[in-house]
Amino acid sequence: MSLHDDLTAIQRTLDDLDRSVGRLEQHIGAGVDIRRVRTDAGHLRDSVALLGEAVAQDTPGRDPDRPEMVTIPDAPYDRTLWTDSDDEGLGARDRRAP
Repeated sequence: MSLHDDLTAIQRTLDDLDRSVGRLEQHIGAGVDIRRVRTDAGHLRDSVALLGEAVAQDTPGRDPDRPEMVTIPDAPYDRTLWTDSDDEGLGARDRRAP
C-alpha cells in the first residue's frame, strides 16, 4: 500500500467511526461520554489531516514509497578531514600496532 492509500484508508475508517458513534448516540442518548468520544474522533480527524499536509509538503513530486536517492561523488575525499583520526583497529599513525 502506498502512503496515499494508507491515509485514505484512515479517512474511511474515521468516517465509519463517526457513523458508528452517531448510531450509538441514537441508542443511548447524548451524554458526556458520547461527546467525549465525538471530540476524540474529531481530534483524530484533525491530526490525520495535519499529517497528510505535512507529508505532502515534505515530498513534493516524489513517490512516498520509494526511498530518496543519495548521490555519492566519485571525487576523492579531502585528506585533511582525516588528519587527527586513528586507523580503526590499528591505533594512532605514529605508534606501532600490537
